[in-house]
Amino acid sequence: MNYLVTGTDTEVGKTFVTCGLVQAGRALGKRCVGMKPFCTGGLEDVERIAAANGYLLPQHRINPIWLRAPLAPYAAALLENRIVDIQGAKETYSALAKEFESVVVEGAGGLLVPILDHYDFRDLAVEWELGIVLVVANRLGALNHTLLTVEAIRRRGLPLNAVILNHVVWRDSQSVAVGVETPGMDETQASYGTHET
Repeated sequence: MNYLVTGTDTEVGKTFVTCGLVQAGRALGKRCVGMKPFCTGGLEDVERIAAANGYLLPQHRINPIWLRAPLAPYAAALLENRIVDIQGAKETYSALAKEFESVVVEGAGGLLVPILDHYDFRDLAVEWELGIVLVVANRLGALNHTLLTVEAIRRRGLPLNAVILNHVVWRDSQSVAVGVETPGMDETQASYGTHET
């Protein structure tokens, strides 16, 4: 299966989870890769995904659309007077999905962040037939943000494969991902690990 790793916010650990899923799949002998079809701002996330992929893919296959401004893809494209090539991104994803057993797609920001005027990451997950891995920052407001995002996922009939509560500790730039099982989410799986931000 192929997955969209999304979050309740930006800076919640989506890249860490994306890389962890890819590395875990590869350690199990699966042909698994990650991609970030829309990257805005710096390319550090793309570089981390390339490393998790074992440098199997050139950067343009991991990240077909890069926008300089660290904004939502739609806003960054407007600022740069560019058109987001959603079809080109889909073709890149489809080629990877044919070549590999599993593709882990990292979103930008949260589930409802706009890619086009009336097209967000939830629309992308529906169109690309992706399961959802939801990363939640363990901080004040996490429960409300999680429930609102889960409601948005379910409203479109998307499969929610995992909810990962990521405890971000900013001192010493350390983060710890801890699993959480939320009542009523029978699809939820837990994940554990540590990473640096």
